[in-house]
Order: sequence, then structure tokens, then C-alpha cells
Amino acid sequence: MANFLKNLIENDKAELRRTGKMADRIMAMEERYRDMTDEQLREQTVLFRQRLAKGETLEDILEEAFAVVREAARRVLGLFPYKVQIQGGIVLHGGNIAEMKTGEGKTLTETMPVYLNALAGKGVHVVTVNDYLATRDSQEMGEVYRFLGLTVGLNLNSMNSSQKREAYNCDITYSTNNELGFDYLRDNMVVYKEQMVQRPLYFAVVDEVDSILIDEARTPLIISGQAGKSTALYNRADYFVKGLREEEDYSIDLTSKSIALTDVGVDKAESVFRLDNLYDVDNTALVHHIDQSLRANYIMLKDIDYVVDEGQVKIVDSFTGRIMEGRRYSDGLHQAIEAKENVQIENESKTMATITFQNYFRMYEKLSGMTGTAKTEEEEFREIYNMNVVQVPTNRPVIRDDQADLLYPNLRSKFNAVVEEIKERHAKGQPILVGTVAVETSEYLSKLLTRAGIPHEVLNAKNHFKEAEIVMQAGQKGAVTIATNMAGRGTDIKLGSGVKEVGGLCVIGTERHESRRIDDQLRGRSGRQGDPGASQFYLSLEDDLMRRFGSDRIKAIWEKLNADDEEANDMAIQSKMLSRQVESAQKRVEGNNYDTRKNVLEYDEVMREQREVIYKQRLDVINAEESLTPYVKAMMHRTIERQVALAIDEDKRTANLEEIINFAHANLMSEDDISVEDLANKSEKEMISYIYGLTEKLYDEKLSQLYGPEQVLEFEKVIILKVVDSKWTDHIDAMDHLRQGVGLRAYAQTNPLTEYQTEGYERFEEMISAIEFDVTRFVMKAQVRQNVEREQVAGPSRA
Repeated sequence: MANFLKNLIENDKAELRRTGKMADRIMAMEERYRDMTDEQLREQTVLFRQRLAKGETLEDILEEAFAVVREAARRVLGLFPYKVQIQGGIVLHGGNIAEMKTGEGKTLTETMPVYLNALAGKGVHVVTVNDYLATRDSQEMGEVYRFLGLTVGLNLNSMNSSQKREAYNCDITYSTNNELGFDYLRDNMVVYKEQMVQRPLYFAVVDEVDSILIDEARTPLIISGQAGKSTALYNRADYFVKGLREEEDYSIDLTSKSIALTDVGVDKAESVFRLDNLYDVDNTALVHHIDQSLRANYIMLKDIDYVVDEGQVKIVDSFTGRIMEGRRYSDGLHQAIEAKENVQIENESKTMATITFQNYFRMYEKLSGMTGTAKTEEEEFREIYNMNVVQVPTNRPVIRDDQADLLYPNLRSKFNAVVEEIKERHAKGQPILVGTVAVETSEYLSKLLTRAGIPHEVLNAKNHFKEAEIVMQAGQKGAVTIATNMAGRGTDIKLGSGVKEVGGLCVIGTERHESRRIDDQLRGRSGRQGDPGASQFYLSLEDDLMRRFGSDRIKAIWEKLNADDEEANDMAIQSKMLSRQVESAQKRVEGNNYDTRKNVLEYDEVMREQREVIYKQRLDVINAEESLTPYVKAMMHRTIERQVALAIDEDKRTANLEEIINFAHANLMSEDDISVEDLANKSEKEMISYIYGLTEKLYDEKLSQLYGPEQVLEFEKVIILKVVDSKWTDHIDAMDHLRQGVGLRAYAQTNPLTEYQTEGYERFEEMISAIEFDVTRFVMKAQVRQNVEREQVAGPSRA
């Protein structure tokens, strides 16, 4: 392990030496480009593209291109990238992650590699965590690119297909990660080439890369359609569950956040629902609804996991504290929460398309990213995305005063201490940013501050539209801002007049987050660009992290200090040993979360291979300009082979001719075309050849009724796409359910993932057979019309 760490440090040093030399050469070109007129500077874009067309590579023109962007940024924005920003830009161009502290100008850093790679003409995607940042950066940084003659697009959720297509066709496109993923899935559901919006995925720069590729990677993107199930059972299950008592009727495991009925609870369920055996196979649906109602009522917490807004249950992102618009919990959990909160229950949805962020972003030819905190997850970035993390030094030394954690015995004493510290610092005019893990905590603290007469702003998932403006003002003298977790991430907090003199921005954390990176991000809001600042975390034994992981040793310390008396209740422990214990707990949670993400990816790997096969074949059909008839006839032949094989006994000697004839009559031809006598005394091969010969002849006759090859092509496209999309969406939904159920097989001493892979492959083979069977049946039995039109299987909605 020591050698591994040593190698990492040495690699970082070597990379910084290499990029440092390049940055020096780029800075040496400053005068050359400063002396140019605006027109001459713009002309460089044309010259670079000509050089690339003649065979030069992006590496050949990197240093000149970076120098051009620096000069353009100076003229357009009044900002001139520092040496460390140039180094960060070189790291990004190399397809790696530049770890740059908050306030070091990551947004300006990305302009250099984005411009360089956009010169290739294949489209560069700049990925941000929300629409506000995408819009802001496309306007501000977009000015630099437009000045240099490049086109800049903005891709938003509110846009229609033609607006999105226009945005994607630009040299540089700003978008959120969600929108990119959903556009990819929707592109693979359209039935006409002209309806697609994305180009092939070339180069992406991901801002706040840890948030997008790590934190959000536990939840796959899902496009779903309505499944139309009754909502009555949700209400019945909810009514039953609300009458249960913890420990007696159900038990919760805090560490794994799992919940189950006890034997007493099972007896109550059987009595209420008048059943002999709750776990009878006929009661599967009811058991599922009770399980989800238990989760909804006793694990999913209002104002922490979700909020109720205008009669709708909306998911809160546990990492950012923001509402995840349009997202719904799957497998009936969302409906169970709706029943719990007594709001209208929406129909359960059917999964129609799905992809993980890991598999989406790995499709780019080159991927890079920036963040203030990535080193703790370097192994994951390297293993899953093949990206190294390079720590870029700060432009000026960090002088922020980071205090050791303070631990209190309970929540009351902790929050009293927080309020006292805010009072003291506020009295001298020092701005304070208070970070909370949950919406509930921010509202509780707000009440305490109101009672203490301290004016403040609250920034949480309930008013996130104002978050950027509120965060920007958080550095003004006397400002007190309470923010959930990472709210306002990506927005700079600049210090107001006279703030440096009173100690700069003070960051107070009211709880440790389960990820060290999130705590580091909160600390990093203070002390930017060499400014003064301070940070302090307040903890209690009743915090979620302390309750779930590793607080036994710390509790023992309280007992040693006789911390049971009333005086000791307001006492705090501050020691490095405590900080190490907390960090150890965080590492354990991070390890669990990594396992979860890896598990999501391992399962999605099965779907990735299948998705690539279907999407490629689908695209081939959509793009086909020549006849698909040979493709259709091959399907027919394989279908006939399979059906004949099924009708032959294992000894290969006796064939059930009636079964074969019934298949032919039902799917291929009329009763007059073939009879049992026609197949008598024929071998398996001869039967297949005979039936296929008749089928092919009839099909050719059918196609002759259409006006020319274009009509034939369209007729075949309509049927193939309709069948493929219908079977594929059913298959995805079935795989979704298989994945949720396969975990139970661990009880039978089998590996759930291996079972999922094996059964998933078998189901995929079955789906391919079913597609070929249905295409054969439809082309042979469909009535020929001249005006056939393609249509999507269903209008997608997001999940």
C-alpha cells in the first residue's frame, strides 16, 4: 500500500513537471498574441483547422491554441488564466481529472481544452450539475468561443427536438448530465433518423466530476411508460402499516436501512387481509405492497429523502439537497410514499429504456473532469473511467484555519453551541455559511437563529431557484447563510468589503456527511485565492453517521469522563483521535457506497452488451437505404428452423407434423397452401427447405403489390421497428424485475450476479427468437398498405 501511494505521489509530481514546462512555453507566447488585432486573433481558428485538415494533430497545435484562448479571455472577460489554470487545462485535454480547489477558476480553466478539442469539428460537451450553471457558463464562457468564431449551444430540458438538434450540432454544447443521458436513450427510441438529436459522442468535460460520475452513479437513468395498475392496494397496505409498532410488528436495521415484518407482524397481516398464509404464491403482490409501505412509512423521511410540494412527492438528492425534478422511485415505492402522504397516487411505470451514468460517459472517445475533491475516489475513477486524478496546486497558498471537530453528547447541546458561535462571529460582522445534511436540520437551525434574533437566509431544496443569488451574497459582511450540503455548488462566494479584516468567511458544518469529499467541498467554500477563512464541524453522538458507524469507542470516552451529569451535557470533546474515528466511519460508508455503485455497474454491464446489440441493429434498420428483404428472409428461415426443431422428438426420428402444419397455417400461409401430406417422409432439413420455399414465394408475391423498392423498404422498416421496440421494452422491464428478485437467490447459496447474467443471456436469446417470430408472422400476415407509417411503441416519460 505504501508503494502504491508513493507511486501516486511520484506520478502527480511528474505530471505537474510536464504540464509546468508546457505552461511556461504557452505563457512565453503572450506578447505574440497580445500584439494581434481582434481579426488576426479570430483568424487563428481558421488556420488551426487548416493545419488539422492537412494531418497535424491536436497535440501539435495545443500550445498555440491555449495561448490564443488566454488572450481571447483577457479581451472578452478581462480574465487571464494563471499558470496553474493552464496546467489544469492540459490535464483535461489528456482525458484526466484536474483536482482544483474551490475559487481557483475551474470554469476559465476548461475554456482552453474545450476550444482545442472543438477545432476537430466533432462536438465538445461541457457537462454541469444543473440548468442554472449550464446556462450561466454557456453565456459567460460562450463569449470567448464566439469571439474566436466557434458556435456554442445550450441543451435544456425545456427544449424541443429541433432546438436540441441545433444545440448538439454546435462546436461546443453545454448541458446537464441528466439531459445528455436522457437524450441518448430517446435517440434510441425514435423511428426516423431525422428525429435523433445527438451526434456520436466525442469529448466531454465534466464539471464537478465527483458529483456526477460518483455520487449520482448509484441511480441509473430510466425512461418509463405507464403500466396502469390499480392504486387501491397501495392505500390498503398503507392503512395496515400505519397501525404497526416498531420492534413488536416490524424491525429496522439502521446500518443497511432495511425493514421487515416480525412474526407478530405477519400474524397481524394475515388477520387484517383474511389470509391463511401471507407468503403464499398468490399473495406476492400484497407482500410487495406491504414491503414498500413499510419502507415508505418508516425508512423514507419527509424533508430528508423527499418533500411534498403542490400535492406531489418529489425526491431530494441526498448529496446536493436539491429536488430531482421528474425523477420517481421505481418498483412502487413512489406510489407507497404518495399513499403515506395522502396525495394522488400516480400509475406505476414500466421501464422502457435505462442506462447508468458510468456506461453513458464511457461511450465518449475521450472523457475528462474537474472538481475540488476527487483524490479520495481516485481508484474508482481509474478503474471505471480510466481517468487519473492530478492535484493542481493553488495559485496562492491556502491560509484557512481548519479547526478539529467538536463532539457533543446530544443534538440539543450541539445546536446550542452552533448558535452561540454564530452569535459571536455575527456580532463582529464575520459572514458565516452553515452547512446542514438535511432540509429538516436547516429548518430547525433557522428557528433557533430566529429565536436568537439573528437575521439569516435559508437555502434548501424548497427554494433552490434562488440558490445561486443567495450563495453569491454569502460572503458579504454580517451575512448568515444556512445551506443544505452542497447547495450552490459551482457558484463563487466572493468576500465583501471589510470581510478580510474580520477573518474572512467562516464555514460551520452541523454534521459530518457520509462522504469526506462533501465535507471538503463545504470547507473549500472559504479561504479561496489566499483569502483568510475558518472552518469548524460540530458533531453529536446522536448524529446519523455516529449512530450507524463506529461510535462505541467514543461513547466509552464519555463514560470515562463521567459525562452523565447535567454539567457535562454541554461539554465538548475536541481531539485528533475523534477526527480519526469519524474519518474511519466515513471510509466505511464510502466503501459501502463504492460497492453499491460497482454492483449497479456490474448488473448494467449485462444490459450494456444487450443494449449495444439492439441499438446498433435498430440504427442499421433506420439508416437502411437498400432493401431489408434479405434480412427479413433470414429471420423467416431461422424461425422456421426453430419451430420445426421444437416439433421433433429428442430421438430425432419422429416429427409432430400436425404441430408444424398448425404453426405454418397460423403464421405463414393459408390452409390451402400446405398440408400434412406435403411433409410426409421428409427429413428435418427437407421440411425446413420446403416450408421456407413456399414462404419466400408468398412473400415475394406480397411485396410485388407495393409500388417499388422504396415502399417495400418502408413496409419492412415499419414492421421490424414496431416488433423490436415492443419486445425490447418488455425485455428491459422483465430484466428490471429479474434484477430486483434475483437477490433472494442468495439465500439458496447462489451468486445473484451470476444468476442474473445467466438468466439475462437466456432471456435475451428468447427475445431475439420472439422478435424473429413476430417479424415473420407480421410480414406474412399483415395486410399490405401503400401508406404505412412508422410509430414509436410509446411516448416516454422519465423516471
